[in-house]
Amino acid sequence: MLVPINIIGGYYEFKGSKFISFLIPINSFKDFVAKSRYEHPKAVHFVTASRSFNKEGQIEESFSDDGEPKGTSGMPMLKVIRGYELIECGVLSIRYFGGTLLGTGGLVKAYTQSAKEPILNGIKENLLKKYVKHEIFEFFIPFAKVKHFEYLTSKIEATIIDRNFIEKGVIVSIAGQKEVLDSLKAAI
Repeated sequence: MLVPINIIGGYYEFKGSKFISFLIPINSFKDFVAKSRYEHPKAVHFVTASRSFNKEGQIEESFSDDGEPKGTSGMPMLKVIRGYELIECGVLSIRYFGGTLLGTGGLVKAYTQSAKEPILNGIKENLLKKYVKHEIFEFFIPFAKVKHFEYLTSKIEATIIDRNFIEKGVIVSIAGQKEVLDSLKAAI
């Protein structure tokens, strides 16, 4: 399975309609869709599809046709994500209506290609990487060792998810590969 390392754009035009599309890491997906709605006020549809793991390690999928006829846009984009074996990501396609009704077949074709564009750009630009399962660990860090902990985490591939300040220190939730987090634990 593959994941995007950052947001990747694409563009497709079909019978006058313009489709601006993006492949987005799942942790940025909802915010990016909301921001796009604000930045593209004249667009008529914001079709989405996503795939990610839930807390139990099962794949969750979602899609939205956003006003397009049922089954003509979100589901075809989800099928593209599945076909390229992508995970922990979503696809957004912003449609500017070009004056021609595309019909159900035309919509399926247009949204399928729209979803492929950022994926193909990601492949061409080497912006997709193999998915590696991350664990989430919690660490208690005394205040005196917070700077050292932040230094250590900046040197490894891990992401601080949450900080909870308590009386004697900080409880830090961090996500990363199990081996990396085990070595961090040993270094503290």
